[in-house]
Amino acid sequence: MEAAASRGRRFSEPTHPYRTEYARDRDRIVHSRAFRRLEAKTQVFTTRFSDHFRNRLTHTLEVAQIARTVAAALRLNTELVEALALVHDIGHPPFGHAGERKLDEIMRAQGSRFNHNLHALRIVEHFENRYIGFEGLNLTFEVREGIVKHSRDYSSAEYPELSEYLLELRPPLESQLIDWVDEIAYNSADLDDALEANLLDLEVLRRDVPLFGEFYGEIEREHPGARAKLKFNEALRRVIDYLASDLIRNTESMVRDSGAQTAADIRRAPARLARFSEIAREHNAQLKKFLFSHIYNNPLITEDSQRSVACLTELFEHYLHRAGSMPESHEHAAQRMPRHFVVCDYIAGMTDQFLLRQHQEHFGSIRSAPPSLASTERLE
Repeated sequence: MEAAASRGRRFSEPTHPYRTEYARDRDRIVHSRAFRRLEAKTQVFTTRFSDHFRNRLTHTLEVAQIARTVAAALRLNTELVEALALVHDIGHPPFGHAGERKLDEIMRAQGSRFNHNLHALRIVEHFENRYIGFEGLNLTFEVREGIVKHSRDYSSAEYPELSEYLLELRPPLESQLIDWVDEIAYNSADLDDALEANLLDLEVLRRDVPLFGEFYGEIEREHPGARAKLKFNEALRRVIDYLASDLIRNTESMVRDSGAQTAADIRRAPARLARFSEIAREHNAQLKKFLFSHIYNNPLITEDSQRSVACLTELFEHYLHRAGSMPESHEHAAQRMPRHFVVCDYIAGMTDQFLLRQHQEHFGSIRSAPPSLASTERLE
């Protein structure tokens, strides 16, 4: 997708002398307040246990790195891909997916819903105010479309407010790649963080995830005297390379077999053309199954998450039923739109620690943290 073919911005701006339109989008995202807040939002493991765990920001940077590599191999627009990767998680609320599920549950009880991609669109369209000439970041159509459509399709009947984003058509390949690259990044990173947290049984991983087990066996034969941590690192590196290479090869094959010759052909294709092959999808599914069974549902993870989400719930109810409890700008907004929408926007924009501080300020205490994840012997 060439930047010169962009459908443009909501508010017209003169072209930049040495940056493309998508490079400008990338830069605006990186300089936004919402992007900086990702540093203090949980990925899976809370940072109070280790400084080395991923947060939303470090995860986002890893997605961007892999996305650029895949896009370059496919001869796509790396600046558009990078902008989409950097913005893809900007709408996440505190406390990871548990926080998102709870906000959606609360909003559904109010007759609405919460979706982090659609919240990201609201952030870049309305909440970021850095420029004197317009509201929001004034990103190009393709980046805004990618925020909405990178991970799923929407119907105009169900989401009429999104009808401008060509919902009857597929997004460009640059956008279609993001969800797959996201999976490569977070599945591999969550294994690495689980090892750091001493929650990973290496023998069970080798048994239940044959792809990892095969690579680990190769490395043991090649480097029998190496430390276990280094053998783990190398096996994980090979898993990432396998999945990224498969995504490149299979996407090339899907595009070729579809007969698509132009970006417009990609949009009109009956299905998305960027994805893993069947065998790679099976390998990836085995990895995800292992993570859910052995890591995400571990009591040390779930108990900490439940405590944090309970604070989110209590704080939402406090703001919802007590006029004047939010900052002045939010209270003014609540006079123009339903209060639960404003409360949701306010909480979704919080970092983990800011929400916990607000909870402590209003309720007097923060639920105690679980035992340290660093309390057992590390794999060396």
